[in-house]
Amino acid sequence: MDRSELAGFLRDRRGRVQPADVGLEAGRRRRTPGLRREEVAWLAGMSVDYYIRLEQARGPRPSRQVLGALARALRLTDDEHTHLLHLAGEAPTPPGLSRDVPAGVLHLLDRLGDTPAVVLDAKFDVLAWNAMAAALFTDFSALPARERNLLRWHLSDGASVTDPGDADRIVREMVADLRAAAGRHTDDPGLPALVAELAEQSERFAHLWSDREIKVQRSSVHRMLHPVVGPLELDSQALMVSCADQRLLFYTAAPGTPSHDALQLLRVVGVQNLDPA
Repeated sequence: MDRSELAGFLRDRRGRVQPADVGLEAGRRRRTPGLRREEVAWLAGMSVDYYIRLEQARGPRPSRQVLGALARALRLTDDEHTHLLHLAGEAPTPPGLSRDVPAGVLHLLDRLGDTPAVVLDAKFDVLAWNAMAAALFTDFSALPARERNLLRWHLSDGASVTDPGDADRIVREMVADLRAAAGRHTDDPGLPALVAELAEQSERFAHLWSDREIKVQRSSVHRMLHPVVGPLELDSQALMVSCADQRLLFYTAAPGTPSHDALQLLRVVGVQNLDPA
């Protein structure tokens, strides 16, 4: 159980729920945003003292029933509720982070010849990729293993090719996913090390991490200004590999669109540029 993170998460989410969201009157003397501690306790059906101790990282470990009541009171999403369970040590222990990609996933990756695709672990480390992904992002084989991280790429090199109007949203989604992963893998030293490194290198990451957003990334839209094929608007979809907490992330465009034509051009021009001279 991570008491300090649980306390911070509860305080943060309490501040985001408005009285009107739960059918309460705001009143004139409300000085802080969100709900009062007494209101959360009342909504969750527990004593005020018990809830205060949770926010102060004190008291007994909350049961799954108590956590469910808090999730309802604070209007948590499914991902946030799962994160809350992990913080309290109530969720099943997930598989440990592994760099070994299942053979079936690698076979599928090989068959996606015209679709950029990467295999990521929960930290966004790139474990495997196809030629189209290298043409779209960067030649991961030329990077040291520790530098092959899609979030790090979006914060550095990726910032120069991502549509400026889209960059903050994409990184925000990835940071929210990383926060969820940190809740699932509280014993993995690699996650806090990555967070500390990115927070030191990127003020933007540090700010987004402090927002405590929680959301597992399953699909998104990415707009890029590719140096070879120009503007791209791609749909990204994630196939979860639950046995290893990995995902196969692939990028597509609707047939007949300029982005689809650009991907076809990238398949010819971009992949050729990766071939050794």
